[in-house]
Amino acid sequence: MVSRRSFIARGSAAVLATGAATPRLAAVGEAKLALLGGEKAVKKAPVAAKRWGDLERERLNAMLEQDTLFYWKGPQTTLALERFRKHCPLKYAHTCSSGTAALHIATIAAGIGPGDEVITSPITDIGTVIGVIYQQGVPVFADLGASTYNLDPADVERRITPRTKAIIAVHLCGNPCDLRPLRALADKHKLVLIEDACQAWGARYRGQPIGTIGHIACFSLQQTKHITTGDGGVVASNDERFGPLLQRAGDKGADRVKGGGFQMFATNYRMAEPQAAVLAAQLERLEGVAAKRARLGNLLTEKIKDVPGILPHQVHPEDRCVYWFYFMRFNPKKLKCDRAAFVKALAAEGVQCSAGYIAVPLHREPVFQKHGFFAGRWPVRELGLTKMDYTKHQTPEVEAILQNGIRFVIHEGMTEDYIVGAAEAVRKVAGHYAV
Repeated sequence: MVSRRSFIARGSAAVLATGAATPRLAAVGEAKLALLGGEKAVKKAPVAAKRWGDLERERLNAMLEQDTLFYWKGPQTTLALERFRKHCPLKYAHTCSSGTAALHIATIAAGIGPGDEVITSPITDIGTVIGVIYQQGVPVFADLGASTYNLDPADVERRITPRTKAIIAVHLCGNPCDLRPLRALADKHKLVLIEDACQAWGARYRGQPIGTIGHIACFSLQQTKHITTGDGGVVASNDERFGPLLQRAGDKGADRVKGGGFQMFATNYRMAEPQAAVLAAQLERLEGVAAKRARLGNLLTEKIKDVPGILPHQVHPEDRCVYWFYFMRFNPKKLKCDRAAFVKALAAEGVQCSAGYIAVPLHREPVFQKHGFFAGRWPVRELGLTKMDYTKHQTPEVEAILQNGIRFVIHEGMTEDYIVGAAEAVRKVAGHYAV
């Protein structure tokens, strides 16, 4: 016969042994979790901002009066690129069909060929490396900063070999990479520095527009980005070695200025005039969107910076992060719950958040583990041009980031009151589960 007291004691020990996140009762004077019937920290749910309207309608109406919808010398494309250069002053700029296309164009212009290694981030959309692989290059994934989520320059340097041809710096979440040391490495080893600014419209590195430090800059206009044409991209450069190649690399290799036949091989990544019309209008909205997101994200950091068990998103004080999303890390050693329970409690408080970002680092995806990029094969490996084995590739900080990161939605329709409420929710939940 087991007494009631013994039964309860044994049950409690079992819960602790399995690490289950069981919410405890609120202490006297402590705010009760909404998950347990308490009042929500977020009093009013944010409403998404209207992203297009009269500005876009004006440009689309003008486009309908044209006698061509083709991009070359098209009025909307011309205007869009003029407005792009006001935000990112690069001499050569080319519109294209997606951010992935922009990155592929960049790798073509950079001269990536069979066996050439390109060092980049393992936490990114696969579009970052699709162009590298199609050029028969070899992505090499470096580790990231613990709370910047961007390339660790020291680890990048460790991974440089005689085969290294380029670095793709991914400004994850709209947070600028530390570009000065990366550019120094590129210059020292004669590498091409490509900025993947697909999540970073309007970001600034030490006061300079993102995209102006590297040799080539790539931007995405996909639906979820800061500004959008539904899908689309821009690739740009100030470098005389690469800039003149961008148009050809996105237009089947044809030089529409000089003619002379196909001097290079490329695919068709052109953007048509209707999308360019929307882009021209969207660029008029960019500064307001970027400034608002930067202010909201920085406010969230300010409000949670001293919460035990939480590592806020780290941004250099001289930079402007535009928070495509806000990412913080959860320390399970300082909190008596797992990440899933913490996120569930935050969601109950009215916070728009989720556990993690991508499921696994890119090199852990099945296609990389199988080295099966082209009909299940990888020619450069079969030909002995690389010994890369993604099953053995190690990026320990990246693994930790994906295991304990929490993603917060940030958008320009949110108010400071919402952010203050979200920060209060973090404090409240962290306090409840504090060790």
